Amino acid sequence: MKKNSTKNNRINSEVQRALSSILRTVKDPRVDPFVSVTEVVVAPDLKTCKVYVSVLSDDGEETITGLRNAEGYIRHELAREVNLRNTPELRFLLDNSISYGAHMSKRIEEVIAADEKAREGQD
Repeated sequence: MKKNSTKNNRINSEVQRALSSILRTVKDPRVDPFVSVTEVVVAPDLKTCKVYVSVLSDDGEETITGLRNAEGYIRHELAREVNLRNTPELRFLLDNSISYGAHMSKRIEEVIAADEKAREGQD
């Protein structure tokens, strides 16, 4: 896997910042108001961009559908905000890492509680 250059990292962070503010203006009712951009990966040729989004509610697939339908508006706003040679084609992907982390934390707490209960039973 090729490492990103400094220029590509700068572009990724600038596009992520811009998309975070643009997604707040999307008026599609399917898009959750608590959607956040967790990562942006712009291809070195600036043709494509993977946008990983996290949704606070459980309806992530519905939000992704709404974002895909609003892609034209989002690309237009991105072109106005970020001065790039090409405005990349956006691909929205659901990032479940935050919910997975919360789920695993809950499971760990359950195991610790069960372990403490078992130790109390031995005494």
